[in-house]
Amino acid sequence: MKSFFFLISLGLMGGLAYAQPSPNRVISGSVIDADNRKAVPFGTISLLGQRKGALTNARGQFTLSIPTDSLTRQLVISCVGYQSDTIQIEPATDSYAVTLLPVTNTLNEVVVTTGVTRSTLLRQNPVAILAISHRAIESTANSNIIDVLVKNAPGLTAVKTGPNISKPFIRGLGYNRVLTLYDGVRQEGQQWGDEHGVEVDNYNIDRAEVIKGPASLMYGSDALAGVVSMMPIYPKNTEGKLKVSATTEYQSNNRLLGESISLMSGNSRWAWNLRGSIRAATNYQNKIDGRVYNTGFSERTATAMLGYTGQRGYSRFGASLYDNLQGIPDGSRDSLTRQFTRQVAESDADDIKNRPIVPASELTSYRLSPLHQHIQHYRIHTNNHYEVGKGDLDFLLAFQQNVRREYNHPTRTDQAGLYVRLNTLNYGLRYNLPTLANISASVGVNGMYQANKNKAGTDFPIPDYTLFDVGSFVFLKWQVEKLTLSGGLRYDQRQLRGDDFYVRTNPRTGFDEKVALPDTAGATLQFPRLKQPFTGVSMSAGLTYEFSDKLALKANIARGYRAPSITEIASNGLDPGAHIVYIGNRNFKPEFSLQEDIGLTLTLPDVNLGVSVFNNYIQNYIYLAQLVDDQGDPVVIVPGNRTYQYQQSSAQLYGFETQLSVHPTGWRGFSFDNSVALVYGYNRGNIYSDAGVNGEYLPFIPPLRVSTGLSQTLPLRRRWLSDVTVKADVEYNARQDRYLGLNNTETATAGFTLVNAGVDGQIHLGQNRPALRVLLQVNNVFDVAYQSNLSRLKYFEYFSESPNGRLGIYGMGRNICLKITLPFS
Repeated sequence: MKSFFFLISLGLMGGLAYAQPSPNRVISGSVIDADNRKAVPFGTISLLGQRKGALTNARGQFTLSIPTDSLTRQLVISCVGYQSDTIQIEPATDSYAVTLLPVTNTLNEVVVTTGVTRSTLLRQNPVAILAISHRAIESTANSNIIDVLVKNAPGLTAVKTGPNISKPFIRGLGYNRVLTLYDGVRQEGQQWGDEHGVEVDNYNIDRAEVIKGPASLMYGSDALAGVVSMMPIYPKNTEGKLKVSATTEYQSNNRLLGESISLMSGNSRWAWNLRGSIRAATNYQNKIDGRVYNTGFSERTATAMLGYTGQRGYSRFGASLYDNLQGIPDGSRDSLTRQFTRQVAESDADDIKNRPIVPASELTSYRLSPLHQHIQHYRIHTNNHYEVGKGDLDFLLAFQQNVRREYNHPTRTDQAGLYVRLNTLNYGLRYNLPTLANISASVGVNGMYQANKNKAGTDFPIPDYTLFDVGSFVFLKWQVEKLTLSGGLRYDQRQLRGDDFYVRTNPRTGFDEKVALPDTAGATLQFPRLKQPFTGVSMSAGLTYEFSDKLALKANIARGYRAPSITEIASNGLDPGAHIVYIGNRNFKPEFSLQEDIGLTLTLPDVNLGVSVFNNYIQNYIYLAQLVDDQGDPVVIVPGNRTYQYQQSSAQLYGFETQLSVHPTGWRGFSFDNSVALVYGYNRGNIYSDAGVNGEYLPFIPPLRVSTGLSQTLPLRRRWLSDVTVKADVEYNARQDRYLGLNNTETATAGFTLVNAGVDGQIHLGQNRPALRVLLQVNNVFDVAYQSNLSRLKYFEYFSESPNGRLGIYGMGRNICLKITLPFS
């Protein structure tokens, strides 16, 4: 291990020590629309293989400083709403005119940055990855940003606990197996909890990329299933002018109100932007349950970013504040009327079958129940990229604090049941060596330090702990003509530590409290001292063969690594928001996955096609199983709450995704987009062989999902209306009979079909005035009553029978969404 770190350090120091400054040349150019010959502003101009880039100004012009060397270099021009282009930089030419063809939709963006050391053409990347453009995000209305990405990325799903709580799952795996990035920084916010989502501003995501498969090589533990990478809106050069824009949103089903305002300004060196957003919603509704009690929320965010661009690189600095008050549904109802009820007594005195019915005034109010959770997330970070000689250096540093309170005491509504604070310091350093003999090499180190502390709560599902994570990697890419080979090796270390953790009942309040030595008289040792080391080796190897610039074959094999999370090895208590008592196992080993991917992409003027097939085998797979006694009855430790214990076995997941997009060049503005995704998940433990629903199938496996959509941009050039696009899509989710039925963990889920329709366009308020961007979308047009097997609310049920024959909570009914974006200047 020490020798491996020595080699990494030697590579970093050697590259820095021997790198010699190289002179630069400045190239310039302009980007125009192929149809109307107008300038294309704010397009991205990037140097392929590096992170160096520029933006076109309001007149579509750009300048970019690049190294003066003998290497063949390419510029990638990528603009929202246009088909991207790649041009060759000639040694004797410093000025370029680029013409881009407008498109309604494409299969993928051309350039990706996630999971690679240098920005890479998508068709040359062997990893299964999807890019979701700003246009796709902007033209999709949904409850939260994860649901927006799910809509645009086959293979990506979400486990939900209401409209604002979506946990990303990739190919049937989620929680701590999917790493979420924000501006390159891993999001650390108690991901083990079921009942809160991703702590970001939904209005501040510019684009996203999704890696489908192990990405441990670049990111270490917790990227075993893949990565969801969200890029915020970066500061831009506005030629010194202040740019102001506002977004307002309304959704009819839960009366969601959203407001966001941003300010941006900058020049060729310095640029900044500020954004503040608020979102609030009442309880959502459907025609089976009416309004679902305690699913409302109130969310506030603030974001600030500062950017500096020099001739040899750039630095970005960011800060964000996130504050969310979120309802915690429990699904309790009156047995006859099926109206929702609420808890009014503490758990030991609570009679679930005789709780009072929630009045209609509370169901329709924006005021949250006293029993709710409060999530706060604070972040400061910096990303830096600079040329060092003929190579380049990337440096990342971030600090995050996540505070989570869950209020579950009806007689003491100011007393949090769960109250934890997680501090995380993230770091990363990578050096991309100069390309030699068509070989690009990168070496780096990254990781994090965490400290979690229980504060003044009464429930303690996890102990206090510290975590130190460090990993070093080497990545190589060899490219010659049509063939690209890439791969690498990584070594990770993780250390978990914690002191003895004592709990006793406070005689004054009757609630449990944390105590520490030497004052532990009458206390119980709930969490013994913790000292758990974990190590793992990750690797990957892949190839891409371009038969032409239209057809490419991809193949990749990757070994992923994931250390057990704190809940999986050390939990021993009630998570009040999940209504589950968790029990961990300190003997767990790290998970290791071996995944094979093979894919084919076809890009024609009229058609885009992508097909990907995968097989993933996981050693030491960790999963939850409901605890039962010798008679097979559920074990109840805390009344009204289920008890689950973590187990370890082997697992296998396999399946495929396809995408087909038809956009005829002779039928301008028309697009016909289709996708199919299917995954099977099996517990390969010997005791579950051929057990079927009684343990052989993994939980939260999405069924066959087929999506098809039509859109047409109308050639309107009215004085007051333009760029109008009419669209409709159908989403079919098949019946799921492959479920984890052991101990009634899951049940079969009926198939359902949802139809959505919408229109968006620009409304011009006057000559030389900014235009309003208006999106009107109707989700679930026919108000279908459905349950998804990925919804935790499906299993929120206290009775075995129901007067209407329906058990559990249903998904959101018809929802009319209106979003208006207004640039003031």
